[in-house]
Amino acid sequence: MQKRPIALVTGTSSGFGKHASVALVKAGFQVIAAMRDPAKRDPLDKLASLLIDPDHLEVISLDVTNSEQIQEAITSIIAKHGRIDLLVNNAGYALGGFAEEVSSEEWRKQFDVNVFGLIDVTRAVLPYMRQQQAGRIINVSSISGRFGFPGLSPYAASKHAVEGFSESLRLEMLPFQVQVVLVEPGSFRTAIWEKGMQDQQLDEDSPYASQMKQLIRHVEAIIEKAPAPDAVISTIVHAATTPKPRFRYPVGRGVGLTIVAKNWLPWSWIERIVTKRS
Repeated sequence: MQKRPIALVTGTSSGFGKHASVALVKAGFQVIAAMRDPAKRDPLDKLASLLIDPDHLEVISLDVTNSEQIQEAITSIIAKHGRIDLLVNNAGYALGGFAEEVSSEEWRKQFDVNVFGLIDVTRAVLPYMRQQQAGRIINVSSISGRFGFPGLSPYAASKHAVEGFSESLRLEMLPFQVQVVLVEPGSFRTAIWEKGMQDQQLDEDSPYASQMKQLIRHVEAIIEKAPAPDAVISTIVHAATTPKPRFRYPVGRGVGLTIVAKNWLPWSWIERIVTKRS
C-alpha cells in the first residue's frame, strides 16, 4: 500500500485550519494538526469523527511563537514519518483597531503570530523539503494582504508581510522543486473576527469613534451573514493536490474586484470610495 503524503497544518482548533485538516485527510493526506492548546481539540475531533478515519489525523501541541516547540514538533514528525510533503501555514488572528490606538505590545503580538510564527515554522520545514527535492507550502494570507482596509492596519500590515515573504520564497525554492502558494480569502464566517475584536473597546471620546463603530458593524455583518468557509477549504485542497499550482488564489465575494480596482483605478478614486463607505 502506498504511504500517504504527510501534511502539517497550523492553527487547527477552529476556522480554516480545522476544516482544512479534515478535508486534506479526505484528499489522501496523513495530517498532523497543530494547535497552541490541544485542550481545545474537541471541535476538530467531532468534525473528524463524522467524516474521516481518525487514524489519518494526529493532533500535536504547537505554539508558532515558541521556537523550541517548533523545532521539537518538526523533529518529531520527521522521526515518525520521515518526511513532510505539505505545510499549511494557517495559524493567525485579525487584530482590529486604528494604528494610533493599538499598543506597541499588540502590534508586536500580531506580527509574532501572523508573520514571525509563519516564517519560523516554514524555515524549520524547508531543509527537509529541499533535501527531498519536493514539497509544497501554502500560506493562508487574506485580501488584507492585497488591500489595507481602515481599522485593520496591524492585520493588513502582517498579511502584506506574508505576501512579500511568499513572493521571495517561491522564487528561492523553485530550483528545489518546492512550490509556495498563497491563498487569499475575503470575508468568511470563522472565529478569527470574534477573536480579533473581543479586546477592542469603543471609546466614545476617541477621534476614531465613528470609524470604529463602522468597523464593528462590518465585523458583526461578517459574523452574521458571511458564507461558510467551504470555498476556502476547497481552494486549499486544490492548491495542495494540483500538479502545477498557481502562486496566488484569491477566494471570496468581491475579492477579485477589489484587487482589480486597486491595480487599475487611480488611488484618489479608491480613497473616495472607501471614505464614502466609512
